[in-house]
Amino acid sequence: MLTLEEYVENHTTKEDEVLVWLRRKTNLTTTMPRQLSGQVQGKLLEFFSRMIAPENILEIGTFTGYSAYCLSKGLKPGGKLHTIEIKDELEDHLKDFFSRAGISDKVVLHIGDGAEIVKEFGFKFDMAFIDGDKRQYPLYYENVFDKINVGGYILIDNVLWYDKVVSQVKENDTYTKGIMALNDIVENDKRVENVLLPLRDGIMVVRKISD
Repeated sequence: MLTLEEYVENHTTKEDEVLVWLRRKTNLTTTMPRQLSGQVQGKLLEFFSRMIAPENILEIGTFTGYSAYCLSKGLKPGGKLHTIEIKDELEDHLKDFFSRAGISDKVVLHIGDGAEIVKEFGFKFDMAFIDGDKRQYPLYYENVFDKINVGGYILIDNVLWYDKVVSQVKENDTYTKGIMALNDIVENDKRVENVLLPLRDGIMVVRKISD
């Protein structure tokens, strides 16, 4: 008997071979392979990117590069994906994967604190994907917002956080509190329209309608 998740995967376009390789390597070499976007979410990110056709994409939280690869597929010719990863031990892997995937010319990798690096960009983005430290989600949103063009999109991952957003939150659970704070900030932000998609662990889709 198939699970619903397996049924969904069976009715979604299969991963590129390089993503199959990446998923296997991630499972073998990392302690938290579940952080990988995966087949269904990855295809959704690709579709969003292709529909928006962005010139510049910002990503906070690269991990092993799965979502970066998917997002890069919709870039305009000559466009760039700027992706930020705080774990410097992943740098060599990421450079190797981007080369293997044939997207080194499309991706600019930044190693460091996403909330701080974002402030250094002197240009704007058409699309952003936030999937970093959940405790910093409100700060990421604040710093990313001014870097997004009006009409652009911000996608934020894990906004349901294993359903903890509808449970009694423990006093020391700063991760869930950060996500819930972000969700409330977005919902009350008159400068945006938003929809929360209950896909996987939840994706908040935000469209910027004014500065």
